[in-house]
Amino acid sequence: MKTRITELLGIEYPVIQGGMAWVAEYHLAAAVSEAGGLGLIGAASAPPEIVREQIREAKKLTDKPIGVNVMLLNPNAEEVAKIVIEEGVKVVTTGAGNPGKYMEMWKNAGVKVIPVVASVAMAKLMERAGADAVVAEGMESGGHIGEATTMTLVPQVVDAVNIPVVAAGGIADGRGMAAAIMLGAEAVQMGTVFVTAKESIVHSNYKQKIIGAKDIDSEVTGRSTGHPVRSIRNKMTREYLRLEKEGASFEDLEHLTLGSLRNAVMDGDVVNGTVMAGQIAGLIKEEKSCKDIIEGITAQAERLLKG
Repeated sequence: MKTRITELLGIEYPVIQGGMAWVAEYHLAAAVSEAGGLGLIGAASAPPEIVREQIREAKKLTDKPIGVNVMLLNPNAEEVAKIVIEEGVKVVTTGAGNPGKYMEMWKNAGVKVIPVVASVAMAKLMERAGADAVVAEGMESGGHIGEATTMTLVPQVVDAVNIPVVAAGGIADGRGMAAAIMLGAEAVQMGTVFVTAKESIVHSNYKQKIIGAKDIDSEVTGRSTGHPVRSIRNKMTREYLRLEKEGASFEDLEHLTLGSLRNAVMDGDVVNGTVMAGQIAGLIKEEKSCKDIIEGITAQAERLLKG
């Protein structure tokens, strides 16, 4: 499956693993890259030196390309942006903001920049800023979301820009991948399915919560604050939505979720923790290796596309 994305990134399959906070660490990133996709280390709000260490550990496990997801709201974003260059990382995806101020520095160092966008306007802005591609992420995805669905967003972004488009949100099998390609995408980015990968260090409670999920089990919190987040329904989401309904302050809502993602991912607290996952969770039924996930999905997509 050769596309402009596989050529741009030097990967075998047009599959990118999402840069999920606490989840996208070096074991998972290296396994995805080794399997022929592009593994990402999620810098999130980690201290810069931890990100450096993660990159170095990943490189011990694979000599294939590895990327870093830089969350631009992170107070340490500038330092992480420089570490990417210092450590010879060749691909960066960005979230939560505009990477414009780092673009020249990255481009001069030969880094490919792929911002995640949730609108056509943002995709056009990123293309003008010099992005090599964009990830058009629909609101079916887990974690922080926009308003447009993948089905509506991807073709509109494809029509609006000349750079390659990666589809994300609600994709976990070859049918989703084939649909994304039919919409004009040249790769897919997947998160939820990789959370459950055998190489993922995520607590088994979290993985089982995804594997046991039904189609209606995800819920969006934070709409009232302008920062909507999709997670699997639990005691915490119910409490959050109750407080939102009662008009609780942003501070009170933030306090409720402080450290809750880490608690779910690392400690397995799936009752009071934040179990971020996309709407596609109901389709995921078992733990598989990254190799089996990627090869199975692309083989199914190829069969469907050949008709």
